[in-house]
Amino acid sequence: MPLTVIVTRNVEARYRGFLTSIMLEVSAGVYVAPNMTKGVRERTWAVLNDWWLALGNGSLTLIWRNTAAVGELSIETLGEPPKDIVDADGILLLKRK
Repeated sequence: MPLTVIVTRNVEARYRGFLTSIMLEVSAGVYVAPNMTKGVRERTWAVLNDWWLALGNGSLTLIWRNTAAVGELSIETLGEPPKDIVDADGILLLKRK
């Protein structure tokens, strides 16, 4: 069960209430869960995605450990350009699509 991080910016209070019920808010708008399962992560992101589609404000970024991905990290975004992690000669870089 990998560490999961969600970062929010300029979103409605409902996001904060929901996320603090399942994750620890370590800084304003930054939520972590050290042992979130894949199923819980996917359901959480589905709720956030539905709300974001309905409300359309702010942005959310989901980051989790994925041993099959470059850099062993995966990223999902809402309200920002999609991003990919790329390996440039051993240095991990973030590339906007």
